Amino acid sequence: MASEASSQLQPIIIKKKKKAGGDGHHGGAWKVAYADFVTAMMAFFLLMWLLNATTEEQRKGIADYFNPTIPVSRISGGGSDGLNGSSIFTEQTYAKMGTGATRDASAGRPSTANSTDNETEAQKMTDEEIVAKLELALQSEGSGIDEHLQVKLSPEGIVMELVDSEDVPLFELGESRPTDLLVELVQTVSTSFGAFGNNIKVVGHTDSLSFRNDKKFDNWDLSAERANVARRLMVENGFPLERIQEVSGRADTDLLMPEDPFAAQNRRISITLLKQETSS
Repeated sequence: MASEASSQLQPIIIKKKKKAGGDGHHGGAWKVAYADFVTAMMAFFLLMWLLNATTEEQRKGIADYFNPTIPVSRISGGGSDGLNGSSIFTEQTYAKMGTGATRDASAGRPSTANSTDNETEAQKMTDEEIVAKLELALQSEGSGIDEHLQVKLSPEGIVMELVDSEDVPLFELGESRPTDLLVELVQTVSTSFGAFGNNIKVVGHTDSLSFRNDKKFDNWDLSAERANVARRLMVENGFPLERIQEVSGRADTDLLMPEDPFAAQNRRISITLLKQETSS
């Protein structure tokens, strides 16, 4: 009896065991890892887009922007002029669909970018380099056309001489009606000088052979008329009219072969690509 009474007086102790972990798919650790992965992938694709949509110069500007050793303007866009200047999203640079600018100037639409680039490249060349390039281009023309074209330097700029010959003249003798040779020569000059933004002048020359009645029509009239014919042919071949600064005739006052005033080579058209500082 005593043992039964004592057992009834002992307190009942209940132990609860708490299990650690075991959250399974309800945990949040994997979400943090996944967010880090997505952020890394987004940064990767952004890097790929930047490499495709920018030039080497712009990439250097972006690198300089994040270089703490180089002082960068606070408003810089990190573009081609990242130290202080325009953003990489300007029309003239390359932030568009793979090549640059806005959609209106993107691939598949007509653009004058190529001609502008050609003019810019040509303007960076020295006069000697331009002459060498023109001479090489004339030699590649073939068909004997280079025999009637001479390229030289003058104080005014680069001169292309369209030279006559006894066998194949530029004009009908004593007239201003052009031959097929002159038409072909002017087309070549228009294409060559069309790559530059400089103005030009066109000058006609004759030999010293005079007309029977110089009082009504002489070599001054003939050389001026021939220069105008060459000007019209250039315009017909697409050369900008506003870039033609002067059209004149000099008769036989500036002979190409002064030792032989009656030589056919003295009958010529001089087209000068004027230096930029003398152009208006």
